Amino acid sequence: MPSPSWLSAAVWVDYRLAVLFTVVFPIALLIWAFVEKSEPVQHLLIIYWRVASLLAVTVYLFIGALPIGFITGWIARLLIPVSLWFWIDLNEEIVEQRPSPLKTAFTAWRWAVSIYSVLGAVAQIPSLRCALLESKVMKEDAFCRTWLQPPWGFRELFHGGTPAYSLGFIGLLLLGIYVLYLAYFLFFRLGKQGRFASDR
Repeated sequence: MPSPSWLSAAVWVDYRLAVLFTVVFPIALLIWAFVEKSEPVQHLLIIYWRVASLLAVTVYLFIGALPIGFITGWIARLLIPVSLWFWIDLNEEIVEQRPSPLKTAFTAWRWAVSIYSVLGAVAQIPSLRCALLESKVMKEDAFCRTWLQPPWGFRELFHGGTPAYSLGFIGLLLLGIYVLYLAYFLFFRLGKQGRFASDR
């Protein structure tokens, strides 16, 4: 399948926005929350990082040209808004906090990253067909390969001497750990705690 001329530029812009919205801003907010001793914001951001780590796993799967990366990246975009709005107790505690620059910045980021993630998930639906291809076929497909270019650029920048298949294998190991943790949460903790982040 041919790749539209605009797609490559759009994918690179999306990765740059992802770095800002899913890495830089939440790191800054987490540091700020610790300085301000805002426990609800700290707690919610820690939950966010646990969920959003699937994006980092996806980067390594893409470096190894593993088709499953298209699924994990799409699921990560859906899970991020859920992780930020699911918890009844944290939502109430944040609403009840007195107005402050941190509260305003965190609320703005929470809405922005949620909208960005949902729109990104919708935009990535056509790419899910790449998950059904064999790795070799996927790499030769111009449309699918477009989504792999930024992770390959990341590898050249940070892992230049490491074989792509080794980094892909690391991605699979991390995915296995992630799936085990998610299964533990869904089958054990969710039934006990419900939509409350803290033990009741």
